[in-house]
Amino acid sequence: MGKRVALVLAGCGVFDGSEIHEASAALVHLSRGGAEVKIFAPNIEQRDVVNHLKGSPTDEKRNVLVESARLARGNIQDLAELKASEFDAVIFPGGFGVAKNLCSWAVDGKNCTVNEQVNSTLQAFHSAKKPIGLCCISPVLAAKVFPGCEVTVGQDKNVDGRFPDAETASAIAELGCKHICKNVNESHVDKGNKIVTTCAFMCKAPLHEIFDGIGTMVQEVLKLA
Repeated sequence: MGKRVALVLAGCGVFDGSEIHEASAALVHLSRGGAEVKIFAPNIEQRDVVNHLKGSPTDEKRNVLVESARLARGNIQDLAELKASEFDAVIFPGGFGVAKNLCSWAVDGKNCTVNEQVNSTLQAFHSAKKPIGLCCISPVLAAKVFPGCEVTVGQDKNVDGRFPDAETASAIAELGCKHICKNVNESHVDKGNKIVTTCAFMCKAPLHEIFDGIGTMVQEVLKLA
């Protein structure tokens, strides 16, 4: 039997929800790994709605669960219904929706708060010693919830202009966590906490390299499960 994995989304679209390519890559690699996947999202209002053509906010109101259903092809559940006992692992794709809807990192940085359901989900998997996979900006969730853990968001310096958000690594360190520098096609495994992270679109890289990096994260999560 394949591993049972919960995938948690934060909306639909890089600027106000889950990064679509990251979510899709995770699902493809999970499928290839023979995993049985169920998708969840919190039933809450988005912090904002961004016109992705113009890159600017609009006056619209949208719901995170409803928008995430686009990525899930309608097959999705309220995060409140997720029971860690029914799964072997959980994975969080990235996208600004993680930093806006799943926590307030986009506004408050290291002083952010984490959505209560997201927090309890992470705590439940961690307490059960089940692996947690995170990519792009979502490793900040682990950094906030699990002080002392090890994560990567890529590099801690803007090497060749490829890591424009490198200061995120410093903020993670200020939370008492250890940031591990990794390339886009790599992931880091915190074996003690069973947390697997990869930088994905925190690095300016060709899509196939981001896809491969997410693949290493998924593979490591399935190994730990």
